[in-house]
Amino acid sequence: MTLKTNRTRRFVMAGLGALVLPGVGQAAPPQTSLRPRARTAEFARMAGGGVDALIARFGLSGDVVCAVADVETGLELEAANGTTGLPPASVAKALTALYALETLGPDYRFRTRLLAAGPIRNGILEGDLILAGGGDPILTTDDLATLASALKSAGIRELRGAFKVYEGALPFVNTIDPGQPDHVGYSPAVSGIALNFNRVHFEWRASGKSYRVAMDARTERYRPEVAMAQMKVVSRSLPVYTYEDAGSVDQWTVARGALGGGGARWLPVRRPGLYAGDVFRTMARAQGIVLPAAQITGGLPQGSEVLATHESARLVAIVKAMLKYSTNLTAEMVGMSASVARGGHPDSLRSSADAMSRWAAERFGMSGTRLVDHSGLGEESRMTPQDLVAALVNARRDDVLRPLLKPFVLRDAQGRSNKAHPITVNAKTGTLNFVSGLGGYMTATDGTELAFAIFAADTDARSRIPRADRERPKGARSWNRRAKTLQQQLIERWGALYGT
Repeated sequence: MTLKTNRTRRFVMAGLGALVLPGVGQAAPPQTSLRPRARTAEFARMAGGGVDALIARFGLSGDVVCAVADVETGLELEAANGTTGLPPASVAKALTALYALETLGPDYRFRTRLLAAGPIRNGILEGDLILAGGGDPILTTDDLATLASALKSAGIRELRGAFKVYEGALPFVNTIDPGQPDHVGYSPAVSGIALNFNRVHFEWRASGKSYRVAMDARTERYRPEVAMAQMKVVSRSLPVYTYEDAGSVDQWTVARGALGGGGARWLPVRRPGLYAGDVFRTMARAQGIVLPAAQITGGLPQGSEVLATHESARLVAIVKAMLKYSTNLTAEMVGMSASVARGGHPDSLRSSADAMSRWAAERFGMSGTRLVDHSGLGEESRMTPQDLVAALVNARRDDVLRPLLKPFVLRDAQGRSNKAHPITVNAKTGTLNFVSGLGGYMTATDGTELAFAIFAADTDARSRIPRADRERPKGARSWNRRAKTLQQQLIERWGALYGT
């Protein structure tokens, strides 16, 4: 591990650009002096050995980098290898949130529409019915049920043409990160339409010497079974799951020896358009409308009539939930939607992430940041702590991000949540195997507000993990646990040094 501390290095990050949202003006220059504060005896005690010594004491394999700045002045207070880029993991979602909010606006709503491409006579649609996705990352089975009811209310009783699903609002991506195991639900396909975060619910129950299995698109209200995802129980021990693209079907197998008496899990969907079409057919049938099997279309015909529209929640609410639950699909869809809205034509997650990286460099001076997706799942992404802190300082001046970040509860000496801790933190966490990140804001006991970023990664250990073992590799959990303990000690150090 190579560490280099910039304890006395100071610069004003306010000049690196300011976030501009609709109705929000340019950030004003600092109104206070940038001279360092007088330091107390407590500061001298805490500073003993420096941040290098604190990091070294943990003996964490790989690299640890960090930076912290005063939010009011933009003054960098401390950094350890602050210009070194490491994988940010889900901390990247904080940047994606800023990118989407500035580009689309906090009040933006995604629209999913039902279109009629043909005349309607006596309740019969003599042309095609199109379920047109609009990039909504939070569309659910419940929403499709509402659209099906609206279709009936529009007077449609029968379809003579084809039933099509339009998913061309965003480029199709087979999986967020090809390096992940096929069966993990956090790396599904991405396209212009999504349903239930592009996950299908697999449930099994022992029945004599065999198993009863079900694949459905459940919510709290509905449990429609799907035909486009199929599961077969196979007599083997490993691998637990296999996946095959069978054209119009996601074909899965599961090892009998791993099932036990029963259980359930969410599996990723690789054909989002067909998944949404499958479920919508079921919901339409419940309304007495029989539709043929869905076909995927890449374009929308001119002159189509809008029969019904579902609008998503406001983007700011979607982004807040994304940051709280760290949903990868939401990050990718709102990020790509922003890239498209900015006039780009991304053909992949990487090209859309490139557009966001260029935006971040122009807006915040984040010249050391290069992302390969919007969620942080891809291990090739790199972000420097000084880059992120620059963005956080600027975003705070317009009060854009901190209200959306989840409170990060510090822990006591026994590892228990300590809600009475004198330091309050709102931050985005990021966790991959042998990668741990944390970036956000902290308020010290005297009210001083700091922006910080901490990244730790052992990329060598990560590279040695076989693809099949990436869900729970040996040693990753203990490594990540130590990294999180180091994060808290860095936060407490900064609170003592710069907030007392």
